Amino acid sequence: MDRKEFLKKGILSAGAAVAIGAVGAQAESEKTPEIVGSNHIPNQPVIMKENMLIHKAATRGHADHGWLNTWHSFSFANYYNAERMNFGVLRVLNDDWVAPGRGFSTHPHDNMEIITIPLNGDLEHKDSMGNGTIIKSGDVQVMSAGSGIYHSEFNPNGDVPVELLQIWVFPNKRNVTPRYDQITLPAVVRNTWQQILSPNPDDTGVWIHQDAWFHIGTLDKDQELEYQVKRQGNGVYAFVIEGGAIIGDETLAKRDAAGIWNTTSFKVKATESSRILLMDVPMKQ
Repeated sequence: MDRKEFLKKGILSAGAAVAIGAVGAQAESEKTPEIVGSNHIPNQPVIMKENMLIHKAATRGHADHGWLNTWHSFSFANYYNAERMNFGVLRVLNDDWVAPGRGFSTHPHDNMEIITIPLNGDLEHKDSMGNGTIIKSGDVQVMSAGSGIYHSEFNPNGDVPVELLQIWVFPNKRNVTPRYDQITLPAVVRNTWQQILSPNPDDTGVWIHQDAWFHIGTLDKDQELEYQVKRQGNGVYAFVIEGGAIIGDETLAKRDAAGIWNTTSFKVKATESSRILLMDVPMKQ
């Protein structure tokens, strides 16, 4: 698929329109939509090993629109890299900074599981299902877009930016009834993997239509934890939110990531006080 075809089908049809308006919360319908990601760094090579890839933070797609400063771990909007389309069913990992009082105007999604994790600040959400909520640092939000939804996302604060991770996962069921949920995570337990997402509605955290498990680890310096892959055929994309870690023989810094597959377990050692997100996902759609 060439770049033009990718932009038409691989993004606009793969769960969402990304021609999103960059507007203030009080003027949502008055501005012209802006293509998010129209400016980005040149494509950088991916570090590949036998069963591991490394994505350094500085090699991600990047766009700074003033109101939005965003980094793309995978091809998104006008950032295209044939070597960084996805990791298994993990399609999008965007690391966003949104200015006070600004946000994304109403836009559509379909057939995508969308997970939002605020890191600092607040994010106001409204959607066509009638939900109107604010998610904060310590919360996790999930939407099963299914047969189709519209939603908007804004920073409701006039003086404090919001930082968030937004993650898209291809579902294992198409055209389901759209669904929304959010939770406040329990108190942090250091030096363990805390589950925040799974395929099971009765399990810990939110759930999605996919055989995926997400965990966050808050690790002290020099603490080493083993992670057991939850399902045969899954791989794990490890993203360093804060701090640094060693996985295998690779040293990762803040916002670096490593994808691991063809293994049943691996160890993570923190090189400083760290917060690490593990996304355990099927490697085949």
